[in-house]
Amino acid sequence: MNTALVVAAHPDDEVLGCGGTIARLADEGWAVHILILSEGATSRDDVRDRDARAGELSVLAKCAQAAADRLGAASLHLEDFPDNRMDGCDLLDIVKRIEAAIDRTGAARLLTHSASDVNVDHRMIHDAAIAATRPKPGAPVRELWFFEVPSSTEWRPPTSLSPFSPTLFVDITTSLDRKLAALDDYAPEMAAFPHPRSVEAVRHLAGWRGATVGARAAEAFEVGRIII
Repeated sequence: MNTALVVAAHPDDEVLGCGGTIARLADEGWAVHILILSEGATSRDDVRDRDARAGELSVLAKCAQAAADRLGAASLHLEDFPDNRMDGCDLLDIVKRIEAAIDRTGAARLLTHSASDVNVDHRMIHDAAIAATRPKPGAPVRELWFFEVPSSTEWRPPTSLSPFSPTLFVDITTSLDRKLAALDDYAPEMAAFPHPRSVEAVRHLAGWRGATVGARAAEAFEVGRIII
């Protein structure tokens, strides 16, 4: 069976970035595993306090599971790195969690964040994923794809860092509705249009990415590496 691993920073990034691709791959018989590394809630606290956010963390975990089930993911694994504080973590610790997920799933394709994002956790995970997928002899990961996340990728000014430059597009015409429904599962995390983290904005982005390649809807990726 073909196997993919989606490595995301926060609950909902996996749907925003590649929810339609997850659903399409699952429909095509792929086993798609999801790894979410940050707990996604305590950035609001001056000092990280998980106990104060216990209820919110529980809700996020349920949202993540509902979305994963809707998209047809084979598994969901939630880690507990600090939200929006991962630049304070040792990169090696993040690398090891990703390596463990690769070992657990045997994934040949790994999808994760672009380096172009504003969010520091996204950039940390991007770097960790590259380290975890070094193409050593016998390494299982043969493909490395980087996705965009609305309200992070497009907010990076192009004069600040190299902009997101997609070179691979996945037609999600048949799975867009499930992606949008999975975002409804994350309703507490979504915003009202015209915020980019809104269901309507995500629909517009999918339509635009699709229109650029002759499809009704698509998700866009930068190709990190493909080994044939």
